[in-house]
Amino acid sequence: MKTISALLFLLISLTVVSAQNHHSESFYETSDHVKIKYKVSGKGEACFYIPGGPGQGYPSFELMGGNNLEKSMQMVYMDQRGSGESGTSENYHLDKMIQDIEELRQHLKLKKVFLLAHSFGGIIAVNYAKKHPQYTKGLILANVTLHFLNDESVKEQIEYGNSLLQAKTKVVPKDSLLSELSKISGALRKKRIGYKFLTDDIETIKESDKIDSLHPRIIDFGMAVISKPKDFPEYYADYAPITKDIHVPVLIITGKKDKAVGTQHYKTFQFPNQKVVSIDGGHLLYYEKNKEFVNAVTHFVNTTK
Repeated sequence: MKTISALLFLLISLTVVSAQNHHSESFYETSDHVKIKYKVSGKGEACFYIPGGPGQGYPSFELMGGNNLEKSMQMVYMDQRGSGESGTSENYHLDKMIQDIEELRQHLKLKKVFLLAHSFGGIIAVNYAKKHPQYTKGLILANVTLHFLNDESVKEQIEYGNSLLQAKTKVVPKDSLLSELSKISGALRKKRIGYKFLTDDIETIKESDKIDSLHPRIIDFGMAVISKPKDFPEYYADYAPITKDIHVPVLIITGKKDKAVGTQHYKTFQFPNQKVVSIDGGHLLYYEKNKEFVNAVTHFVNTTK
């Protein structure tokens, strides 16, 4: 697994620019002095990519097909504090993650932006849109969860895991769901098929691991959220109910075989202005179903006023 009143943003490294491809890669310093790695690439409507994980860096999305969006969009990739090549922090709370996005928007002098979130990143993107609707042109929610480790998705994972293990699914008490899932996940790893929650194809995982290995990354944010859930209760809250109060245009992309967040979880979303695109694939649609993914995103962006 691998912020908004401040007026001064310190550029802390040289910017590498390619005029032909409209690339720039750099760092900025947040108002609480955390160095954030970001990259801007492509031309068109500005779109921030919010990684999943929690704490996944952006290169695996960018280099596994996300960069095909750059043909018609200005993609803004960022490593969240405590992730990828960004700096560590003593504060990984949700409000700081939202503030980091807002400070980067201000730093880049962008008026309104799309947010494209994957998986766990949906929690951060939706809360940014709730706090800053005036700066949000639209949300693109790709295989996202808005309730991390919710009971219904965990039950689906348990049932699927047992089917892979050819074991009978038993009734599991609510307070034992996570421990049961952990046990099943361990058994799947022993059989070297733990990746099945994400994809049917091991080659997809190998490609992702290869890209991650080529890019220095830290996982402090992700480890903090996973290992200290009582310190970060906001990441485990259910944000589906607040979606009814978020009126920006929303594209929901869901995978019919996505066992990582569950195949039915998106049905709890209640955005007043939402469109759902269901793709026959797993959790990593941006790679395995790239053409369908890119077409859905670009059509949404091009038709959003």
